[in-house]
Order: sequence, then structure tokens, then C-alpha cells
Amino acid sequence: MTYECLEVNEQGPVLWVTLNRPRYLNALNMRMADELGRLFATLYTREDLRIVVLRGAGRAFCAGMDLNENNAQTKAAAVSEGLAIQRRYSDIVIAMRRCPQPIIGLLNGAASGGGFSLALATDIRFATPSLRMNAAAIRVGLSACDMGLSYFLPRMVGSSLAAEYMLTGRFIDAQRAYEMGLISRIVAPELLEQEVNALIDDMLKTTPMGLRLTKEVLGHAIDGRSLEAVIAMEDRDQTLCAHDDDCREAMLAFTEKRAPRYAVANPPVRDLGAGQ
Repeated sequence: MTYECLEVNEQGPVLWVTLNRPRYLNALNMRMADELGRLFATLYTREDLRIVVLRGAGRAFCAGMDLNENNAQTKAAAVSEGLAIQRRYSDIVIAMRRCPQPIIGLLNGAASGGGFSLALATDIRFATPSLRMNAAAIRVGLSACDMGLSYFLPRMVGSSLAAEYMLTGRFIDAQRAYEMGLISRIVAPELLEQEVNALIDDMLKTTPMGLRLTKEVLGHAIDGRSLEAVIAMEDRDQTLCAHDDDCREAMLAFTEKRAPRYAVANPPVRDLGAGQ
């Protein structure tokens, strides 16, 4: 694939995805939305890729919708067409949650509106001190319930805090996001690459099946109807993993105090570029 609004780079089993409209603070236009949706949809069958890192070029993660483009599209569209356009944006987060690879979000500067939703759709979030998150849509006459935000935020911080920030569009800075549990840690920009690589190294020590199934059940467990339902999924995971050759290799490597050697070797590094 070639991309106009993304920079996509495979580094062995890790896919680095950079939102690449820095002049516009990586605001989401239709082209970027379609490229993100298509990219994450293809990852479901990419067993060679084990981890995804999502970040923004320049001084922001994603400032939300490109209002100039979005307003023009909305004014020209009938209601049914407007709904179809909206779903091209919201389908991104569905594809992100469905893709089996854990997604690490590296957040800096603005993560507003749709960018807030993209950030919360990742699995692990590291932020620089410049991070500012908010439900921007409500500040421009729209609903704050956008691109899965009303699903993610109350599950992460509770209904009262979610209501406070969604009903006002107030900003959440990096320290407040850390206190609320929205991010794992705050990292100085010059240390961000070191921190994320250490996290990736630890994740790659796990078996491919174990890593994927853990993400899957974590997602389902949030909506699990009962403890019994969640444990049934966990039991399935453990049984599948136990019968996988990589599991036996992981146990052997642990007892021998060495790095595991899994059946599928890491593929060569392949730079997909940014559509240039």
C-alpha cells in the first residue's frame, strides 16, 4: 500500500504508524480516515506483525477532525450521506479494537476530538508532558459522543469524570490523565523512544498466540456479563496456548534462562514509506 497521510514502517514484528499531517496538527481528513481504517483492517491476518505503535508527526498526536474539510462535506451531504461519512471515521476505532496486535499509543501535544478517541482505542498509552486531551466536538456544536468516546471514557475513568469532561470539552493535561489512569506514564520526549523500545522488548518475549489472545480477552472482559463468562474465555485461551509449540518453547527458555526462539522468525525490516 501507499499512503498520503500516514507514514508506515515495518521494523521486524513491529509496525510503526505515524499520522503524517504535521502542518495541520495531524487533523483527521477523509483521506487519513480511509487510510487508517484500511490499514487496521488488514492487520487481522498479519500474523508476522505482533505489535503496532501509533504516533503523530510534529508537535501533536491528532487535533481531531479537519473542520474545514468536514464542514464542507457535511453541508453538501444529505443526512444519510452524512451518516455514511461519519461511519468512515468511527470504523477506524472498531478496526483498531478488532486487530489482534496490541497498539501502543505515543501521545504528545493535542489529542482532541477524534484524536482523543484514537488515543483511547490504543491498548497502552505513553505521553509526553505536552499532552492535552479533550472531547472537542461539543465545543463546535456537535455531540461529545464521537468515534467511541462515550464507550471508552466512562469504562476507563467512571461515569462522573467522563460526564465532566464530555459535557464541557475541558482539557485533560498529562498529569491529570496519569492520575485518572488514561495513560501508563509520562515520559520526557528525549526518553520516549527508549521507554517504548523497552516495552516492546518485554512484549516480544511473550508467545505470539499468548499476546494476541490476551488482548482479545481483555477487550471482551470489559463487557463481560459475569465472572463466569470471562473465566470461560480465559480457560479457552489457556488451553489454546498450552497446545501451541511456542508455549513449550517459552517454558523451556524460562527454565534455561535464555531468550525464547519462536517458530516464526521475525521478518526482515520493510519500510512502507509515506506514499511518496
